[in-house]
Amino acid sequence: MKRLGLFLLVLVVLVIGAAFILPAVIPASAYRDRVEAAAGDALNRPVQLAGDVSLTILPRVQVVARDVTIANAEGFSDEPFAQMGEMRVGLELIPLLSRRVEITEFVLIDPVIRLEQRRGGNNWTFADPDAAPAPAAPAGDGFVRQPGALPIDASFGDVRIENASIFYSDGSQSREITGLDLAIALPSLDAPTAIDGSLSADGEAMTFDAELGSIRDFFEGRATPLTLSLGGNLVDVSFDGEIPASEDIEFAGDFSADIPSIRALAAFAGSPLPPGENLQRFAAQGRIEGTTSRLGLTARSIRFDEIRGSGNLAADLSGSRPRLTGRLDLDELNVNPYLPAPAGDAAPAAGGGIPPWSEEAIDFAGLGIADADLSLNVGRLLVRDIEVTDAALRAVVDNRRLQAVLERISLYEGQGNVTIVANARTATPSFSLDASLAGLDALPFLDAAAGFDRLAGTGAMTLSLATSGNSQAAMMRNLGGNGEFNFADGAIVGINIAETIRNVSGFLDRSGGAQAADTSEDDSEQASVGERQETDFSSLGGTFAIANGRLTNNDLLMLSPLLRVEGQGWVDLPSQTLDYRLRPRAVASIEGQGGSTDLQGIVVPIRFRGDFNNVGYGVDTEAVTRALLQGALSNAIGGDRNQSPEDAARDALRNALGLGNRNDEATDGEEGQTDEEEVDPAEQLLRGLFNQRRDRSQSDETDDNSGDPN
Repeated sequence: MKRLGLFLLVLVVLVIGAAFILPAVIPASAYRDRVEAAAGDALNRPVQLAGDVSLTILPRVQVVARDVTIANAEGFSDEPFAQMGEMRVGLELIPLLSRRVEITEFVLIDPVIRLEQRRGGNNWTFADPDAAPAPAAPAGDGFVRQPGALPIDASFGDVRIENASIFYSDGSQSREITGLDLAIALPSLDAPTAIDGSLSADGEAMTFDAELGSIRDFFEGRATPLTLSLGGNLVDVSFDGEIPASEDIEFAGDFSADIPSIRALAAFAGSPLPPGENLQRFAAQGRIEGTTSRLGLTARSIRFDEIRGSGNLAADLSGSRPRLTGRLDLDELNVNPYLPAPAGDAAPAAGGGIPPWSEEAIDFAGLGIADADLSLNVGRLLVRDIEVTDAALRAVVDNRRLQAVLERISLYEGQGNVTIVANARTATPSFSLDASLAGLDALPFLDAAAGFDRLAGTGAMTLSLATSGNSQAAMMRNLGGNGEFNFADGAIVGINIAETIRNVSGFLDRSGGAQAADTSEDDSEQASVGERQETDFSSLGGTFAIANGRLTNNDLLMLSPLLRVEGQGWVDLPSQTLDYRLRPRAVASIEGQGGSTDLQGIVVPIRFRGDFNNVGYGVDTEAVTRALLQGALSNAIGGDRNQSPEDAARDALRNALGLGNRNDEATDGEEGQTDEEEVDPAEQLLRGLFNQRRDRSQSDETDDNSGDPN
């Protein structure tokens, strides 16, 4: 028995001695080649241990290898896929007898990994290209958190990565992470695990840390606390919550996010934004929960530049495109800083104005990123110069088609709703707008919407528009639709139509010579056109149609106690020009809005024309002149041959001014005088003109006779 014990003791001593001595006497080349071959077979890549290799068995297993490289895949660069200055691995032997793994150290010094992406694949896939593809896992056969999923014990001592570098290239861009330091603290599978580190990503310094309550609790489906944080100049994000008890991987907890500059973050991500002062600060706080395919977020506070509010968002990531649903409540939303700047070489008129339409292509790719059903409630909404209060918007995006419905808006004392559709499913996007507004305060609305400050009143409008195109200019050229408007108890600002009629009437009452005839139009315009002039009305309405960007209106009707005004003309949106005529008629009685519209009176045509930033207006002398010529020509061709040219021109002017051929002309009294109030103003004007011509002819004859030598 003593001999057996002595034999066992000697055997143990020999084994221990061999464990200490053999690594020292066996040359490294004896196992270097075996290790390289085994690693190469496992990775399907050549592996080389070019530096020193050492092996220690007792008191613990420890392997140290220096200058280790893993070759790149075929078809990629000649540089190694991975290399490291030194690798150290240590493992306790005795705990293995009780199925306990104790790693004393796992240290990588100066590792470098080069990731490359090409059209034909990538270099980080280590599968054998000649091997048959692995069979697909049965549906539902995946990782499940359940009791007994981690039946071993383990602990890690010194686990570190020092000064690592990771480089990525896809042929069009390159990214790099340098100075990566990572430390993992894992005293046991039942104790909290902590990870912290730092790195420089494309020159931006970042720090990160995480703590998981227990690895065993996580694998076996019990609730596990989890905290995460990422900090740096670009972003500061934190999460404090847990992985709830379940079979699937879920998470729930409080979050905070602070991005000092969205522009800087976008540039870092390789998608720089156009120049501008917007898209700077973003910050949010709230609660987040979800799974690998679902995400839910409730934000107690949101800050985006100067926009502040709250809301909730849910994202379903299980389909081919993410689907977003949610609601956002904002006190105020000013979208002007986010609208595209006016493009084009032509500048608007000094002091502002409407810029020319841009030919620059608009990118609608954003409509295809995700499907969505989002609601927005805004206390005050600013779009350009338009102010909307108490707005409720619902936006639905379905396969590159957006339908936005302003379900409720309060707009300049009015109420209404608007539906906008943008369809980018085809190569040429199409758009439509249907709007209905009632109780609208016209002056501030039209001034804000189109820079038009010439109409005041309370009105209602309906619009139905449709267009298509890839730019603003194309949309204007293709615009079509129709609409109706009706305003009450308002005024046309900038012109006093009644004063214009009085001025022309007064001119007709003057006996004229050449000077009166030449200056009458200027006098009337100076007296009746200006910022302080206006024409009151009790109602103003009409309809319009749009085809190829040209708006046409032929049934404008304005009613007021002293005037009836008809109008017709066009507005060409692509060229930003207009030509519109008004035919105001003075009436004999004050019958109000419900009065007759065909009462006889003086008509002074008024014409508006020009471009949007320079509209000229005044008495339509062209219409008057045309009526005079047409009347004279008609009389010369088929009229009364006994009628003098003076009478023909007089009747034509009467018709142009809406007086017609009067049969109630005053007759001479007993003394041969006509009552001053009954004098025909058209006749008064023509008399002066033709008397002037006759006087000039007589004067010319006198001059000729005076020069006759006979």
